[in-house]
Amino acid sequence: MPRDIFILTENELRRAVHLDLKAIGVVEQAFAALGTGKVIMPPILSMAVPEANGEVDVKTAYIPGFEGFAIKVSPGFFDNPGLGLPSLNGLMILFSARTGLVEALLLDNGYLTDVRTAAAGAVAAKHLAPQNVDTAGVMGAGVQARLQMEAAHLVRPFRRVLVWGRDAAKAEAGAANIAEKLGIEARAEPDPARLVAESQLVVTTTPAEEPILEAEWLHPGLHITAMGSDQAGKNEIDPRALVAADLYVADRVSQCEKLGELRAAIAAGLWKGGTPPELGEIVNGKAGRTSEDQVTICDLTGTGAQDTAIATFALTEAKTSGAGSVIKS
Repeated sequence: MPRDIFILTENELRRAVHLDLKAIGVVEQAFAALGTGKVIMPPILSMAVPEANGEVDVKTAYIPGFEGFAIKVSPGFFDNPGLGLPSLNGLMILFSARTGLVEALLLDNGYLTDVRTAAAGAVAAKHLAPQNVDTAGVMGAGVQARLQMEAAHLVRPFRRVLVWGRDAAKAEAGAANIAEKLGIEARAEPDPARLVAESQLVVTTTPAEEPILEAEWLHPGLHITAMGSDQAGKNEIDPRALVAADLYVADRVSQCEKLGELRAAIAAGLWKGGTPPELGEIVNGKAGRTSEDQVTICDLTGTGAQDTAIATFALTEAKTSGAGSVIKS
């Protein structure tokens, strides 16, 4: 019997899916499901391609109640900009959770990953940042730095953004982009310590292998979302900061122990806090910030549940708008 398989290109997906409260809500739903312990999510399949300064991650998850499950292939080849190519790309395949048959091929070139990653940052900010955020800081000056600020602003509408980057020109350009997009004050800040001192919400979005945020910079009422460490060897946050914080939260403990900031704290012999809570538990109200003065850190390595959630959402939105093409299989 012939079956319809939807094919969606990046341009079609960009028109159908936006970084908005709907997308954030879908990713929040995925974390809530993770918090129940009923999601089936295997470990990330990760492969380095050192000769090309590249890596490939494969993620998936089955979420009970969702009509489909996605398998996402996400290459990152970091010398590509020198070739006039994007460093990140990839695709998602959406399968029926009832029959296992292919339902859609989402040729997003990493766009949906960008959206769901930024949305996860917003979920962390919504549930862990202080209620009143005047200034947000972002460490990093790439696409995800901008998207993280856009997403966080939807749940914690701050007045000002500070941007730090190793490349001052890129930090200036990133700040200008954020200011134009959000219509608020945004400027480059060359001193990362000052950025942290003046911010109540800080997001780190770099591929750093040595800490760029020191434990001595923590201050009351600070929330940090670290989302750059998604491979063994990466490390953005001083491991001492995880111990010094009032609350450390992992998106998935088993992943953060191998890939995230928690890995660095364990490797340094500093982490004695046992099993930390996961973001899904925070979303479900089982733990969280208990005062405005607490220091909180959320470690985001990226989960297959996010990919299944955003892929399912994308197909629904695309069908509603009439986007995409259909092939018979």
